[in-house]
Amino acid sequence: MSQQIDILSHITACLPSLREAEKKVANLIFDDIDFVAEASIGEIARRAAVSDATVTRFARAVDCRNVRDLKTRLTRALAAGRRFIQEASEDDGLGVIYDTAAQTLALNRTLMEQADVEGAVAMLDDARQILVFGAGGGSTVMAQEMQFRLVRLGYAISAYPQALLPRMVASTLEPTDVVVALSVTGYTPEINDAAELAREYGARVLAITATGSPLAKVADITLPLAARETDYIYFPSSSRYAMMAAIDMLALGLALRHRSRTRDKLRRLKITLDAHRGGDNRQPLGD
Repeated sequence: MSQQIDILSHITACLPSLREAEKKVANLIFDDIDFVAEASIGEIARRAAVSDATVTRFARAVDCRNVRDLKTRLTRALAAGRRFIQEASEDDGLGVIYDTAAQTLALNRTLMEQADVEGAVAMLDDARQILVFGAGGGSTVMAQEMQFRLVRLGYAISAYPQALLPRMVASTLEPTDVVVALSVTGYTPEINDAAELAREYGARVLAITATGSPLAKVADITLPLAARETDYIYFPSSSRYAMMAAIDMLALGLALRHRSRTRDKLRRLKITLDAHRGGDNRQPLGD
């Protein structure tokens, strides 16, 4: 069994085929994973009311080499975070979505007020072309969001939300190009490697990521993000609100640098959309 396979999910899948005595060991794991991860074979056997041999058979029945291998995999499951194993108390219904978004935005507003936003705007404004790198669910969507925000302001911008493309594109860049690297954690290898490669070819890198992360260390300028993740795992990560706000700040800064040009382009866009879809004059521009 691969080391990347979640042992708890695998035990659940194996449960119907286990012997009754082996199921007692499985139930003990589900009831007290901390104990099983640390206890000896004899302690596990006594707590589950089975023999030492049953504990060993159970480990092999769930495709572990031995009990030590089983305990190593349980420890790895614990390292992912207790909130993914134990049920958390339920928050205040759907209102938690709005509350968490507001709290995340407030936290990141404080961080952004101390960041070099003007320097980031100037870097983008001077670029021959802007390339946005993002991987994973949130950063992939935000890379495309940034492309949509800036292309209508007249900037040459492309989004590359895929693991291999950023590395390929980074190898073609010039010193007049700017990479915007998006990562909430700053630990995504594909994005970090592509950003570092872009720097080696002379391109400048603007990172929207966590302060002090590996990606932040590669960047010329970092706009800091702070994720506010709770133990209640059932609603989506609120960090994407902070990343979107950072992108909106950059778009606004660029628009205000060239007010006349921005008005012309947005007016042309509005006329084109009105001719296509109709509606009143307060509809969003292309959203």
